[in-house]
Amino acid sequence: MSLRQSNVEKLSEQTFDVLIVGGGINGAVSAASLAGRGVSVALIDKGDFAGGVSSNSSNLAWGGIKYLESGELWLVNKLCRSRNKLMRAYPSTVKEVRFLTTIQRGFRVWPFLVYLGAVLYWFMGRCVTRAPRYFPARSIENAEPIIDTSNAAGGLEYSDCYLYDNDARFVFNFIRRSLNYGCIAANYVESRGSRREGGVWVTQAHDRESDRNFDIRAKVIVNACGPYVDALNAVNAESTEYHHLFSKGVHLIVNRVTDNRRVLAFFASDGRLFFMIPMGPKTCIGTTDTQVAQPEVGVTAQDRQFILDNVNALTDLDPPFTQSDIIAERVAVRPLAISGEGGEADWVQLSRKHVIEVNEDTCHLSIFGGKLTDCLNVGDEVAQWVQRLGVAVPSRHNRWYGEPGDELRDEFMLQARLMDLDSLTHPSSSEPLSERFWRRYGETAFGLLERIREDEQCVQLLIENAEYTRCEIELAARREMIVRLEDFMRRRSKIEQVVSKEEIANAPGLREACDILFGDEAELRLQEYLAELTPASQISSTPAGK
Repeated sequence: MSLRQSNVEKLSEQTFDVLIVGGGINGAVSAASLAGRGVSVALIDKGDFAGGVSSNSSNLAWGGIKYLESGELWLVNKLCRSRNKLMRAYPSTVKEVRFLTTIQRGFRVWPFLVYLGAVLYWFMGRCVTRAPRYFPARSIENAEPIIDTSNAAGGLEYSDCYLYDNDARFVFNFIRRSLNYGCIAANYVESRGSRREGGVWVTQAHDRESDRNFDIRAKVIVNACGPYVDALNAVNAESTEYHHLFSKGVHLIVNRVTDNRRVLAFFASDGRLFFMIPMGPKTCIGTTDTQVAQPEVGVTAQDRQFILDNVNALTDLDPPFTQSDIIAERVAVRPLAISGEGGEADWVQLSRKHVIEVNEDTCHLSIFGGKLTDCLNVGDEVAQWVQRLGVAVPSRHNRWYGEPGDELRDEFMLQARLMDLDSLTHPSSSEPLSERFWRRYGETAFGLLERIREDEQCVQLLIENAEYTRCEIELAARREMIVRLEDFMRRRSKIEQVVSKEEIANAPGLREACDILFGDEAELRLQEYLAELTPASQISSTPAGK
């Protein structure tokens, strides 16, 4: 029986302290925080973990420099502290990266004032990153030749952070950690509504894989459904002060535009921030910011053209980008928390702050808004509220997040060096195997070393340019609840984001990867996946919601 099947069976066998509905970043950190403190926790998601908003971000962990302009200094201070906390906790994953920002002539703020804002931002970030630098217009092109400086008034360079792998992998590692602490989590299990019976929530759950219904009992419910928080609250008859407005964000993935490992930041034609972000051998460009009424969104021709027009206007690319250069697309909504019914606020000015609204009478929590940078605070706050609601928290001070300590990392690197692991790194890889294994799997990476000692061939790449070895796919099959091939290709890994769909479909090792992941069901899962694997230019019909 697989880990997922075993967990689905266990969901109906006991009364949990807490049921978390939603496996995005808010649900994942809530599960890890509670389970790591000794609380009995269940988590379900009607799709895959990190299947919506949490796998379509900019992959940035930043302190919110843009909120300086709107005067939200308290929020910037809080986000900078949260960013620094992530950097300390995940030094292999959350890495400092330089942002090179170009200010065009006629911009609403003089470039040197923007630079002074970056200096203030650096001080608010406790100066833990490299200091900002100011660039006169004539110096920008020397720093980054692809930037079109014909209309540049000046620029600056400052630091923030980004996720070296991808957002969905980062989220899943919280799910995996919660499992290590005893959480019973299952993807593709849907909540069809909850009711109170004898002081306990009874949730009607539906296993979408077996088409089976069953009940989950819990003292407390945490609604962590991201953009679907309001919809689940309506089903559960939970009335809240806060609600969501939605802003659609789109990114396009193209071949790497520069070898400089910087984020290039501009102000797009609509005045909003626009990025060109390193993503391994590729570059992620965007984003759009479009108010929408519903969380189900797709990429439109207008979205693509907006991004392409802006990147071509702001750079000296020769030839300029066209739609044929798009390798992959990322689209989702940003759920923006607002008090009241919403719709009347200036949604462009709304920040990504999170709000946890609690109904103490029914023991129900709703998590609104939020962003990856602030995720550890969300986990801590949920645990505090659960304790206030009367649930025992046996290990209240346990550190539930972060990479293993330096001693364990040093031991891993010693073993890797003694077996000459890095000599087996594929020539196309951007970093040594030892670094990559440790960043992705932490202490679990010791098992990969043991597997490689048994069979050195298992470091072979099954899909060219994907940077995922056979032994990693074997590990995913055992420990990462891969239900559909897309779960691995898009979320446990970022293969779909850096390898074209045509290359994936024609990869000789794709079938072998399916055999490892699914065994007897390999052919069925492979055909399902290939049927959905359309060219990048046709992705617009694919919804991004949970």
